[in-house]
Parts: sequence; structure tokens; C-alpha cells
Amino acid sequence: MNIMNLGEVDFPTGEKLKEISFSSFFPKHYDPGYCRYPDLPDPQEAMNQLTAWTMSRKPVRFLITDTIINVPVLVTAHVTTFKGGEPGDVYFDLTLRTWREVKVRTAAEVTTPAASFAMEVRPDLKPVPKVYEVRPGDSLWKIAKLELGSGARWREIYEANKETIGPDPNLIYPGMKLVMPV
Repeated sequence: MNIMNLGEVDFPTGEKLKEISFSSFFPKHYDPGYCRYPDLPDPQEAMNQLTAWTMSRKPVRFLITDTIINVPVLVTAHVTTFKGGEPGDVYFDLTLRTWREVKVRTAAEVTTPAASFAMEVRPDLKPVPKVYEVRPGDSLWKIAKLELGSGARWREIYEANKETIGPDPNLIYPGMKLVMPV
């Protein structure tokens, strides 16, 4: 993986993708010396199928009979060659890359302690303003003295609550909820 302004980085987890390359051909005519079954596909149609798999960018299953090789792969490249003297045969070089489905887990699916630690919600460190409910006999000066330590700070309360109080800072009513400046 290459990260801009940092260069190449490596993550030491998981298995690396494998690339499988080989050369072969699709014969035009059946030959029991190397063909396993007589019902051969048309070589051009077989090449068209390889092209379709390459263009689809979807995984296909790669399997070699009589071996343990049976893996999902992406067909990443193929090169076609026609040779003189062998009319109808289609030769090719094929490159495959192993494929793995990536699954994204939700926080509810995470069960390991280390993973749940990584998923913890970061606490909000912004101060939460206090709300003061106006009582009978209160004034902004009195509230500022009680809540902010100085009656001279009444304008701060007014500026923070202008929409609630209205145009006259002297008209506050019991039950009004005022947000105190932080």
C-alpha cells in the first residue's frame, strides 16, 4: 500500500493475494494425446469467455482437476496468440489473482475486547452550558451574581438568551429557561 507523502507502508496482518499465471491453448480439433473429452468448445468462443470474465471484474472459480486447487479468482489479464501451421488453435497467456470477499462488521457484531475498545465512543469534551430557571423576584443582575459570581455579567446572560427574553432585558418571567454563558 502506498500513502501519499508517507511512501510505502506494510500491514503485517492477513494473507497476501496470490497471482497465478500460465500459458496454454484451446485446440480446434480433438486429439486424445492431450484432450480429456471429445466435446471441445470452439476456441474463439472460449477466448470470448475469458475476455468477458476479465471485463466483468467479478470473481470466478479456478479449479484444476485431480489437484487441491479450487479457489475464487479474478481474471486480471490474458493475451491471445495465433500460430501459423495450426489453424484454428488459440494460444493464450492467462493471469489470475486470488480473490477474497471483504465483509464490514457493525459495532454490534464486534465481540473481542480489543475490537470493542476501538469502537468506544469518544466522550464529548465540550462544556455543556447550565440552564437556569427564572424564579419570582429574579433579575438578570441577580442571576449573574448567583450563577456567574458578578452581577456586572448580566449582559452576557442577556446576549446568550436574547431570543427567549426579547428586546427588553428587564422583562423576564418565572419559568423562563435561560442558558448560562460558559
